Amino acid sequence: MSDNSPGHKGPILEVALPTEAIAVRRKPAGEPESFFGRLSYNMQFIRGRGPLEISIVLLVLLVGYITASLISPTGFAFLNPYNLSGVVSQSVPVLAILGLAAGILMISGEFDLSLGANITLSAIVFIQASEAAGMWVGIVAGIGTGVAVGLVNGAIVVFTKIPSFIATLGMSFFWMGAGIFINGTSPAALTTSREGTMEFLFAHDFGFFRSQLVWLIIIGIIVGFFLHRHRLGNHIYAVGGNPAAAEAISINTKKVKLMSFAIFGALVGFASILIAVRTSSIQPGGTATEDFTLFAIAAAVVGGTSLFGGRGSVIGIIVGATLIELIRNGLILAKAPGFYITLFVGVTIVLAAIFNKLMEGKAR
Repeated sequence: MSDNSPGHKGPILEVALPTEAIAVRRKPAGEPESFFGRLSYNMQFIRGRGPLEISIVLLVLLVGYITASLISPTGFAFLNPYNLSGVVSQSVPVLAILGLAAGILMISGEFDLSLGANITLSAIVFIQASEAAGMWVGIVAGIGTGVAVGLVNGAIVVFTKIPSFIATLGMSFFWMGAGIFINGTSPAALTTSREGTMEFLFAHDFGFFRSQLVWLIIIGIIVGFFLHRHRLGNHIYAVGGNPAAAEAISINTKKVKLMSFAIFGALVGFASILIAVRTSSIQPGGTATEDFTLFAIAAAVVGGTSLFGGRGSVIGIIVGATLIELIRNGLILAKAPGFYITLFVGVTIVLAAIFNKLMEGKAR
């Protein structure tokens, strides 16, 4: 912009005030030479600090579990092959995929508390479509239902500007009711459709691992590339970190948030297929899937995802899900009362949120 005031001889460029858009932390000189020193040093600069710290906690827990299992193989059967197969190959992958879904949405600055209801509805549609038209139609229908639920929730949040916490809480009851409307109150059951290819793809036991673990690896790589290496992934971080600054650099925040809700729905829809094939039935209107909402958010938060948006990592979320499932498994093996698990999750979310806040303060 030029200045035509008397006595001025040249143009003046007006620069906007600095914003807090996407903070870029530069590595100072003096990087450590040892392997572990470099690892710890480099982990400080990834988006969403927490993977290194939570991995150390996970390692300590594993050492304790292994030691206890070796001392008392029957009293604490952690190393039992059936236990390891059930926890590592079934429970962890499903929670990790749901954690990635919740984590992506949290990075964009939003929540979806209808995750459990989405699982139930998507699983019901998957089962009914598979029974009526075959597995492939069922897969498309199940994932498509998850995406549709996510987009409807996202549209309500984006265009009405209602806080996602309130909007998706209300919609969770709607989607739960939709499942009852479609299927009735009796359980939706997979019968002959579960055999053969479907079982092999989504619930097969290969001995040392199950199909769910393979899917977690595939999805983790795809989501990791998208979030950490793709331009649209950068947009999600930017919108979650500072929406105003993102708009200032021509990022369409509404489209990014809708895209985040759609990705959330796709991952939830796929997880519902894994759950349906493993259990062979889903109860409409039941509470069996409601806990997944709490645990998925807990996995993301424990793994270093910020509750305020803009921070999080795929590795951290997967490690967070693993830690939660291992602790749940340890409580079960120790024959602790069921309410201890719920108590643990609540305390863990609060402590992880405090820890992440401290890490964000150090990062500045």
